[in-house]
Amino acid sequence: MTGVLAVAGGTASGKSTLAEALSLQCPESIALVHLDDYYVPAHDPLRGVWTVSAGGHAILDWNHPGSIDEAAVSAAIDMALARPGVRLVVVEGLFALTLPSVRERADWRVYVDAPDDVRLARKILRKIEVQRQDPRLSLLNYLQSGRDRHVAHVAPSRAVADLVVDGTHEGPEMLAAVLGLIGPLLSAVPDPLPDPLPDPLPAARPRRARAVTPRTHQLPAAAV
Repeated sequence: MTGVLAVAGGTASGKSTLAEALSLQCPESIALVHLDDYYVPAHDPLRGVWTVSAGGHAILDWNHPGSIDEAAVSAAIDMALARPGVRLVVVEGLFALTLPSVRERADWRVYVDAPDDVRLARKILRKIEVQRQDPRLSLLNYLQSGRDRHVAHVAPSRAVADLVVDGTHEGPEMLAAVLGLIGPLLSAVPDPLPDPLPDPLPAARPRRARAVTPRTHQLPAAAV
């Protein structure tokens, strides 16, 4: 038995922290899909939704669901579900409950809620500490479009959630609430694997190298 858990919420609400904490509970059984990894290419002006930044430059609108490559997201979910041993795929991102390709496939829907001022403060601190970005730019982008995009595309998805988690709570509290929702799936005993067939050749066969594809995590410059 496998399932899909969608975790949505505004920027810096705590959804990524929650998703990562979930994966640590059962690292062999839980796969993560981060929507931030599936924005359309920022160098392709023919795809996605474009806007003008506070600095006056044309940029991909990170705060609009139309900038996500839904086909790529669906393919990533399918691949994660097909991995041996995976019982739960957690899809997290701003639009996890906005995109039909995710919302309609989710067996459980969680929205991580946090006040706007808390989210904005967290985001600015993150931009300063991680990207060394001028906080003035974050504030201008928030006032120009970030706030309105959140109201239009993210906040309404709270209404379709099975569970609303308080993003101002500590990690263990959020985790406990979600485990209460999905616990039966993770506690289910997996089907026993069939006995392996005997190897007809006594000599050891060479092991195939595993291809590892690194995951690049985009940090939207203007998302709030």
